Amino acid sequence: MKKIYVKEEVCVGCRLCEVYCITSHSKYKDVLKAFKLETQRPTPRIVIEENKPVSFSLQCRHCDDAPCVKSCITGAMQKDPLTGVVICDTDKCVGCWTCVLVCEFGAIIRDVNNKVASKCDLCAEAGEPACVKNCPNEALVYREGGISA
Repeated sequence: MKKIYVKEEVCVGCRLCEVYCITSHSKYKDVLKAFKLETQRPTPRIVIEENKPVSFSLQCRHCDDAPCVKSCITGAMQKDPLTGVVICDTDKCVGCWTCVLVCEFGAIIRDVNNKVASKCDLCAEAGEPACVKNCPNEALVYREGGISA
């Protein structure tokens, strides 16, 4: 399965990955419209960790043995058996945050506006993650087998 890998040595913490993540999940799919016109912007599905000089983007690892899926009391967290992508069905999510507690990577975010869990879905509808596509330093790579594969 293809996953997002981070090259922290070239990440400058510009947060464009976060901007494009928000835009990708917005109603308008346009940066300016998403940030200027939407009254309730989507929660970014990634976390930016910064402790200069090190910074990097953190997103769901789509674990083989996904504890978030196992712990979900409503079945909102699901792993697609064909692609291996872990998704959150926000219509089923009740905002109990159990998935947030069991994720050892801290990659599931509380969407406090909608009171549901929010996590990276690899921009499945777009075919390529928006964060990877728009990273100016190519600090994010989307491939099978790690960074140097």
